[in-house]
Amino acid sequence: MSVDGTVDLAVIGGGSAGVRCARVAASLGAKVVLFEDAALGGTCVNLGCIPKKLLAYGAHVAEEIGDAVGMGWTIGQTHFDWGVLVQRKDAEIARLNLAYEKLLRDAGVEIVRARATIEGGEGALTVRAGGRALAARHVVIATGGTPRRPPIPGAELASVSDDFFHWPTLPRSIAIVGAGYIAVEIASVLAALGVEVDLLARRCALSGFDPDVSLALAKGLARHGIRVHERWGEATSIVRHGERLVIDNAAGERVEAERVLLAIGRDPHVRGFGLEALGVETKGGAIAVDERFATSVAGLYAIGDVIARRELTPVALAEGTLLAHSLFGDGGHAIAYELAPTAVFSMPPVASVGWSEPVARGRLGEVRIFRTTFRPLKHRLTGSDVQTMMKIVVDGVTDRVVGIHVVGDDAPEIIQGFAVALQVGVTKAQLDRTIGVHPTAAEELVTMRTPVT
Repeated sequence: MSVDGTVDLAVIGGGSAGVRCARVAASLGAKVVLFEDAALGGTCVNLGCIPKKLLAYGAHVAEEIGDAVGMGWTIGQTHFDWGVLVQRKDAEIARLNLAYEKLLRDAGVEIVRARATIEGGEGALTVRAGGRALAARHVVIATGGTPRRPPIPGAELASVSDDFFHWPTLPRSIAIVGAGYIAVEIASVLAALGVEVDLLARRCALSGFDPDVSLALAKGLARHGIRVHERWGEATSIVRHGERLVIDNAAGERVEAERVLLAIGRDPHVRGFGLEALGVETKGGAIAVDERFATSVAGLYAIGDVIARRELTPVALAEGTLLAHSLFGDGGHAIAYELAPTAVFSMPPVASVGWSEPVARGRLGEVRIFRTTFRPLKHRLTGSDVQTMMKIVVDGVTDRVVGIHVVGDDAPEIIQGFAVALQVGVTKAQLDRTIGVHPTAAEELVTMRTPVT
């Protein structure tokens, strides 16, 4: 097949990273083609951030109805229809798919709705898709990730997180394998909607977060009726017994449920694009790149979840922007990965920015910890024993705040502002001089005066 033309940039993958890179590059004058054979928006829009939060909004109504009684409301008979919530969610996702397409086309990006493969050698890459072949000065792989399914007997009987968003009905009970972002978020949605939930954690809930976050979240999940099995290890088999599934671990422990969901992470989506033939170097299953996202093959770059630096949508957007400016603009600014804030929309929600206490103690000579746990004002009325935990990690030598962690209502909204503070190097003394907004939960982060360690 002959080459049909030449472009400045070929982007393979229409998720957050790919779309941002294509749009910015086009705005800088580059001739750009984006290849995507699935819905635009990638995991975040279609099978992650957006749909999970829409479903969480629907699920949290149940909690709000329960809280209303303590505030003087008399609530009559209620009925929930999962199908209606999913239908409304799907309509919003369809709107976003069209919005992404419009953004790309308005920026001058050509969209090819076909799966692409890469051929060629050093500095001479050709992208083939939909019966066309385009020579590209630069090629970007932004193909995201896919749900991991462990190689155990019966794994095919279980659902993965992608399936969850299109279930026609809810199960009466479920065992969720995993305790990371998606696992605790799905567990929270299902528990709020009346499903019996067992959360099977390899170590603990959100094990990659600060230990106080994991502890506070586990207590919060338990308050919502979720059975958290800590240090459950790894599943060894799944077997069907009538209408139920039985899942075992290496220690011989057994959990039964109507449905099993595997939420043990996502793997970089690297197969089927011709990368093996090109000899692209990988590391731990992810594409290996340098500080400017260049792979081991000249002219080929990779960004987003496929490089597995921090699998967060805003990070993917930042990587796409930086790469576009590196190739066609002023070079851009380096990304402060360790200061990227993150949130988990669980029950209760979690948000963090910066270092955990163990990381800080491993890197700094002296660390001061400020921590508080309290019952929010709202729940003095509802009667619920909900607790909020807030923690500040401070460099004991420089007084610089290196980490802030919140578990409780509005945690994601609170942490965004404090992420700005950490970005500019805020000190504990500066937090202490800041006047709080009263009465709010967030004011606790500027009124903690006595370190616990």
